[in-house]
Amino acid sequence: MKNLILVLSLFIGSLSMGQTILKGTISTDGNPLPMANVVLKKMNKATITDENGKFEFKNLPLGNYDLHVSYTGLQSERASISLSDTTIVVVDFNLKANHSLDEVVVTGTLKPVTRLESAVPVEVYKPSFFKKNPTANVFDALQNVNGVRPQLNCNICNTGDIHINGLEGPYTLVLIDGMPIVSGLSTVYGLSGIPNSLLERIEIVKGPASSLYGSEAVGGLINIITKKPYSAPVFSADSFVTDWGEFNLDLGFKANVGKTASVLTGVNYFNYSNPIDNNHDNFTDVTLQDRVSVFQKWNFERKSKKLFSLAGRYFYEDRWGGELQWEKKYRGGDEVYGESIYTKRWELLGAYELPTVEKMLLSFSYTDHDQNSVYGNTPYLAQQRIGFGQLTWDKKLGTHDLLFGTALRYQYYNDNTPATIIEDINWIPSLFVQDEITFSDKHKILLGARYDYNKNHGNIFTPRFAYKWKVNDKNIIRFNTGTGFRIVNLFTEEHAALTGSRDVIVLETLKPERSYNANLNYLKKFHTKNGAFIGIETTAWYTYFTNSILPDYDTNPNQIIYKNLDGYAVTTGISTNVDMIFGNGLKLIVGATLMEVSKKENNIKTQQILTEKFSGTWAISYRVNPLFLDIDYTGNVYGPMRLPLLGDLDPRKDYSPTWSIQNIQFTFNKFKNIEIYTGIKNLLNWTPNKGNPFIIARASDPFDKNVQYDTEGNVQASADNPYALTFDPSYVYGPNQGIRSFFGVRYTLK
Repeated sequence: MKNLILVLSLFIGSLSMGQTILKGTISTDGNPLPMANVVLKKMNKATITDENGKFEFKNLPLGNYDLHVSYTGLQSERASISLSDTTIVVVDFNLKANHSLDEVVVTGTLKPVTRLESAVPVEVYKPSFFKKNPTANVFDALQNVNGVRPQLNCNICNTGDIHINGLEGPYTLVLIDGMPIVSGLSTVYGLSGIPNSLLERIEIVKGPASSLYGSEAVGGLINIITKKPYSAPVFSADSFVTDWGEFNLDLGFKANVGKTASVLTGVNYFNYSNPIDNNHDNFTDVTLQDRVSVFQKWNFERKSKKLFSLAGRYFYEDRWGGELQWEKKYRGGDEVYGESIYTKRWELLGAYELPTVEKMLLSFSYTDHDQNSVYGNTPYLAQQRIGFGQLTWDKKLGTHDLLFGTALRYQYYNDNTPATIIEDINWIPSLFVQDEITFSDKHKILLGARYDYNKNHGNIFTPRFAYKWKVNDKNIIRFNTGTGFRIVNLFTEEHAALTGSRDVIVLETLKPERSYNANLNYLKKFHTKNGAFIGIETTAWYTYFTNSILPDYDTNPNQIIYKNLDGYAVTTGISTNVDMIFGNGLKLIVGATLMEVSKKENNIKTQQILTEKFSGTWAISYRVNPLFLDIDYTGNVYGPMRLPLLGDLDPRKDYSPTWSIQNIQFTFNKFKNIEIYTGIKNLLNWTPNKGNPFIIARASDPFDKNVQYDTEGNVQASADNPYALTFDPSYVYGPNQGIRSFFGVRYTLK
């Protein structure tokens, strides 16, 4: 009888083991997480999630278990599970961003490493940050990043660039997936064509990075990392409109192609076709735009599990600004003034991990940019092609984490300006090496150097040094120093050289810009007794330029003069970011920057034009759970900037006031997969014309038909021109767009 009972017990137990299943899905921000770690502590069993973020344990005995899930860069979570019968138990996890600042970054050292372990300070911004103030492109989205300022360079066509720590846009290198494809023409004409829909995250390094990335990375770099097809939602849509008539649409699609490939497609369309002239100068306050961008990224599954991805993007934009009565029939003429810009651009980039025992990665990109622009009756027709290939070898030897690399850059440029008599073709080969040495868990140094050869400027060498002292898990000190270099491409980068009536004077052959930089970074994080998290990061920096090519508006008000620096230039300052997260749903991200950007020539020190001495940003978010409502209050503030005047009689202010753009947004997310958001941009209704008699000089005579000159070419005051001015739209330091409301809807199908 006892034997019969024992046999029945074993039989019932085997049925229980065979039928008890523990499974679930792991996601983050609504997106499934493949390759997440799942550990069942009691059984010492572990697995990873599949491409859909799903996991499963079969044949589990009845009992209690601790289930732990983790994913690099996200907060780990655990759950206590009780299996008391033979049913299937489903447990889902939604991992949140790791507020311990332990995200994985790649930009600082060209290899994946957590922020805490990186010897180079890297700031990380995810789509959730940019959704607090929805914008149509990455250029506008960066307005709430501390120390980073999107700068408009023209009151009429609204082209712009991105300043980091006060340095002009050409000093900022913009990467997509680590490839330097946003440069030259695209720093002026292509930034508005990068849609937010393709963002996985943005990584920002402030300070020279030329030892890894070469020319243009003098002020810093911005790495736009795109979504991975396997982790993206199956379908997403985000669209908003404003009461100014702006319309933006982002669409995303994901599909599996067979068993070995997945593809993500993103489409962005933006349109603004409603001329508005609130400052009554007969010129459009905001440029009219019709823009489309199509992005596609492929990931290929290889048996070796090594990386292979391809991506491409096509961008087209038709934008114009000018007198309200302007039509396309006036394009290029001198009857009605307009600035009309057609941009066509396509990009290809990819990464292939070689099938070798050693970890070797081949990265490549190619861009083709066609620019057809007319500024009044001045045409600017330009073509630029950039090819880039890079091979890196990642090798660890004991305490040394080595990176060897070689790169080859092909540059083609041609335009219709006097600066380009014949097409410019250049091949730039490069070699670089980096050694990250770990002495202990607390101390690490990084040594790096890069060699480039440019046929016009010869051999260029850029070394780099970094030291990280991890005092403990909550206190980290980093010191970085290095050199930077940049080769100036005047007409591709300096929009002021093309628009307005100032004459462009290049006094001599422009040499490469050279700089020396040092910065000290301190990171502090702690949790309060009531469960709040606070992270504080402060960086002080000093950059010294032995040569800097800056436009001189002061010597002659009728000219923009370019020459090599006869002296030196300095940018120095301190910046602090504070992240605070409270248990009651309140989140605060606050940043402040103090800096001085100046040059000294002939013992005369001057502040750089269009550079603020202080700035601040904030994003305050609060979740009202009973109402399914998120409230986001974002904004920025900028101190006075020196502005380009046209002479002693110019009545406009020589310094801008302290100004601020503030926004509020309300997001309702009760319905599954749907978010409805609305709000107000520029709550204070601030525009730069306040306090000035006008912004655009001589808007009533844009072709200077009634300007009178003396025998030496100087503008003379007259009854029609009492301030002795010529037409000029370069007096711009902030957006002309006033207060406006917006309404949008997001839909995500996981």
